[in-house]
Amino acid sequence: MAGAKFRSARVPQYDTISAMRSMLALWAFLLAASLWSAAPYLEIYFIDVEGGQATLIVTPAGESMLVDAGWPGFQGRDAARIQAAARLAGIKRIDYLLMTHYHLDHVGGIEPLLEHLSVVCFVDHGENTETGKSAEALSESYRRALARGKRLTVKPGDRIPLRGAEVLVLAARGNLIAAPPHGAGAPNPSCEGVPAKADDPTENARSVGFLLTYGRFRFLDLADLTWNKELELVCPINRIGTVDVFLVNHHGMNLSNSPPLVHGIAARVAILNNGAKKGGSPDVLRLIRRSPGLEDLWQLHLALAADPQDNASPERIANLEAECQGHWLKLTAESSGAFRITNSRTGETKAYPPRSP
Repeated sequence: MAGAKFRSARVPQYDTISAMRSMLALWAFLLAASLWSAAPYLEIYFIDVEGGQATLIVTPAGESMLVDAGWPGFQGRDAARIQAAARLAGIKRIDYLLMTHYHLDHVGGIEPLLEHLSVVCFVDHGENTETGKSAEALSESYRRALARGKRLTVKPGDRIPLRGAEVLVLAARGNLIAAPPHGAGAPNPSCEGVPAKADDPTENARSVGFLLTYGRFRFLDLADLTWNKELELVCPINRIGTVDVFLVNHHGMNLSNSPPLVHGIAARVAILNNGAKKGGSPDVLRLIRRSPGLEDLWQLHLALAADPQDNASPERIANLEAECQGHWLKLTAESSGAFRITNSRTGETKAYPPRSP
């Protein structure tokens, strides 16, 4: 417009070079803080609940999934340990609580936990398949918990909508995924000559098991799935494929952990959520150590029933005493497939580069 006057934008003036440097340093700090808050890492906390399961997963998007909640009782021990892990992870609620099956060491701790942390959505396989007084007590406790959040019942092939990672359900309520995920489905030579065992009518065989994928990183948790269901899942073709990290089935009991599963998935690292006197069967520990491609075994507890040479090395064990402080293991994974594991007892961390293509 003719005659219009334009003023140039004002540029901040600094009285001294020192003031300018201070402002630049502040901008750099704020940028670093914003990048750190969106750090591209997946975190998994393996919480010691003395031979039960409580595994806390936090994605780079900030969403969380807790797999089971340990035992009830013990002066609220397990709920307190889960709450402590949540504080370390920087979360104030659980977005998804996956209740894998109706056994006391998995579902029993849910009601006590709700006194400390809220849950947005409970995930399960449906109603309890076991009957009797104890089973009904567990079912009733879980029903009370369900009244405090949403419910999602899953079947094999479903994906739990955890933002920031893919969680594919492989097993639920005794059923198994039909179509192998991408990269799986090859014949499994480890199946040859391995017999089935007696049928397992318990909730163990109805466990919800899943494969978590974050970029090139793959983590397998089949809860307490037992021998025959394992064989169905990986024989004659392997419907899981290979994984980076395997949470050893059923706390390392020999009712589970068949050779076709353990050898077929060729995990780089196995993690055992055992108790001092629960799980960690010596024959299972030896089988895991013979698994092709295994780099390390980590344990939440020293397995007292096993010889020292069958246990992991002490620096890979979170708790060496039966009466312990509940130390945890933490896994931090990158989308490249690289990951590292930290032992909270020692403060030491071991890094694992991405698997070779």
